[in-house]
Amino acid sequence: MAGADAIRRVSVGGRFDVGVGCPLFFIAGPCVLESEALALSVAAFLEELSAKLRVNVVFKGSFDKANRSSASSYRGPGTAEGLRILAKIKERHRLPVTTDIHDTRQAAAAARVVDVLQIPAFLCRQTDLLLAAAETGLPVNIKKGQFMAPWDMGNAVEKVRATGNAAVLVTERGTTFGYNNLVVDFRGLAHIRESICPVVFDATHSVQLPGGAGTASSGERKYVAPLARAAVAAGVDGVFLEIHPDPARALSDGPNSLPLAEVEPLLRSLLALRAAAGEEASRGE
Repeated sequence: MAGADAIRRVSVGGRFDVGVGCPLFFIAGPCVLESEALALSVAAFLEELSAKLRVNVVFKGSFDKANRSSASSYRGPGTAEGLRILAKIKERHRLPVTTDIHDTRQAAAAARVVDVLQIPAFLCRQTDLLLAAAETGLPVNIKKGQFMAPWDMGNAVEKVRATGNAAVLVTERGTTFGYNNLVVDFRGLAHIRESICPVVFDATHSVQLPGGAGTASSGERKYVAPLARAAVAAGVDGVFLEIHPDPARALSDGPNSLPLAEVEPLLRSLLALRAAAGEEASRGE
């Protein structure tokens, strides 16, 4: 691949490529790693679904959510335990894995286990964090800040590329619209994909109501599917979904997480839309 397309394709764990000319892929898992048993059960579900639908899936789970609304909110099992769980998922369920890092000191440790490092939306402009992630050599998935214009993510991406690491993705997760609300500007997906790098649409965080429950965020799960379908129709490289066996009891982001029973029907509809879009979607046109 030459020219501009050379920076529009990213290899994930040496298993598959994402970006221009590649099939639609998915990042999915619980918001936070609650327990080994729950994480392994979700990973088993995704492994089976990946084989059944012949689709590439990356397991996502956070070992530490440092940006929770309240100091009393559950943050996760911590670095050592969380990475142990993610390593077990890779070994047992043969899925590439990703997690977010909030501190430069976490980058090297996480890179020894995961296949993609995720930069949280609130930290997408933190130069030292971006550089630390980039210097591991792993692909870096930068979540677009709720306060950022789509085209301004080019500056964040260039910080990663300045290290010589061209493997960058941007994930759109909605833009602040008044208090406790997010909206998605679908023009931004096209701009990022055509002018910056491969783009992923976060269908679950885009329906989040930040701080909407007072000491926690709320969400409007009923809009996950229509927004995901719109994003695939608009042309994206991947879709990000937080899923949980029992969202009502999830320790983080339950109101905007999908129950497992709704995941397969949604993925089937998204794959059908991608197939209907044909080669234009694959080429990024």
